[in-house]
Amino acid sequence: MLAPIPRRAGVVATLSVILMAGCGTPQRTTTAAPTSSVPAPGTAGAQSAAPTVPSPSASARTGIGARPRPPVSACPVFPADNVWHADVSRLPVHSRSAAIIGSIGPAAAVHADFGAGTWQGAPIGIPVTVVGAGQRRVPVTFSYGDESDPGPYPIPPDAAVEGGPRGDGDRHVIVWDRDACRAYELFDAHPAGKGWRAGSGAVFDLRSNRMRPAGWTSADAAGLSILAGLVRYDEVGAGRIDHAIRVTVPRTRSGWTWPASHSASGNKDASLPQLGQRLRLKRSVDVTRLPKQARIVAEAMQRYGVIVADHGSAWFISGAPDRRWDNDALHTLDALRGSDFEVVDATGLMVSRSSGKIR
Repeated sequence: MLAPIPRRAGVVATLSVILMAGCGTPQRTTTAAPTSSVPAPGTAGAQSAAPTVPSPSASARTGIGARPRPPVSACPVFPADNVWHADVSRLPVHSRSAAIIGSIGPAAAVHADFGAGTWQGAPIGIPVTVVGAGQRRVPVTFSYGDESDPGPYPIPPDAAVEGGPRGDGDRHVIVWDRDACRAYELFDAHPAGKGWRAGSGAVFDLRSNRMRPAGWTSADAAGLSILAGLVRYDEVGAGRIDHAIRVTVPRTRSGWTWPASHSASGNKDASLPQLGQRLRLKRSVDVTRLPKQARIVAEAMQRYGVIVADHGSAWFISGAPDRRWDNDALHTLDALRGSDFEVVDATGLMVSRSSGKIR
């Protein structure tokens, strides 16, 4: 196994996203964001400040969440029998659940690390740029080329970067080619000449259950797809999330748990979670009184759970920014604590260590 990629903890992210008309050429539109309070990020040293929202005249590349997504049944985010879509609500509790939850932080609050408007000048969340078949492919160079899928990638020169163009965090770039039904995902992405340079990159065939080779990273420390684990407004607007949600934790143990393929820690402490570990919100937690947007997210965490994908602030769940998020509603998820979760034993779902297909 190759040396793990160092990761930053708890970064504040951005979105300026694209939505196609059907699966055609990306369009530009003018949108306005609601005025609302934004939950403070958990980045160390973050200071409380009033959020800002884009003006109605601001032109932006639109995408996931800019308006209700048209049906694209031909391009799922992985097949229905993929582990991301597994209902884990009745799976057995892991034998080390209490210790693992204790190491993550039982008193720490859940935090929706996405929302509307901006925080310290950058939209909040991990951006998703949607492109069509006509998008020109460009070269991408990687710091970790031996664990990255080679280019060229269909990444526009103005693709949305997590944290904004001047962001200094993880700088994820996620490009969703709905015509080809593939996700192109970069970590630490920067424009470079006619293309991009990045720490690492991965291409996911969204119609396939094929996983990354054992020991390989992706744009995420766990070697997983970031797109697959994002909370997207189009899902919540439709009333249901049908997949597990990406979550970060401060520390992990060496090795990985299926469906992850990569480790980013040398720590041997058995009380720590591994990348790929599946957790779920306990069925005993009453989520019915949460505002609608928060309730739909909480229901997904009870049914599909969360997957430990990277290092960061405890219990930070990832999503794509959208001007229609109700930040006050999302902030009510902070009432959930680590002690409301349990670790799932998902080994019974696995068909093969090299496949995301479930029994």
